[in-house]
Amino acid sequence: QVQLVESGGGLVQPGGSLRLSCEASRRMFSMYVMGWYRQAPGKERELVAVIKNRGSTTYAESVKGRFTISENNIGTTVYLQMNNLQPEDTAVYYCKYGSQVTTAEYWGQGTQVTVSS
Repeated sequence: QVQLVESGGGLVQPGGSLRLSCEASRRMFSMYVMGWYRQAPGKERELVAVIKNRGSTTYAESVKGRFTISENNIGTTVYLQMNNLQPEDTAVYYCKYGSQVTTAEYWGQGTQVTVSS
């Protein structure tokens, strides 16, 4: 089992920044994908940004140029730097840690991000 602990959500004004963190209790997969999804009220959960071991990244088109995903050097913590936040970024952000080889995956509890003036 792997526990994911998320932090860094909150309330921010439009144009502001937040940094989310997600720490896994252990590194379970040698070939992993780790990252962030979000779900706004009344909408389906969507990919925001993910990173794989060896550093390849994928971003949603809506956040490219504003959000940056990174990880620590042992692949147990992932960060999401969110700049120029907009009201449409308001959602619960969920961390996911999974295997690239199997269907095994783990989800965090979610952290609320609210962008409002």
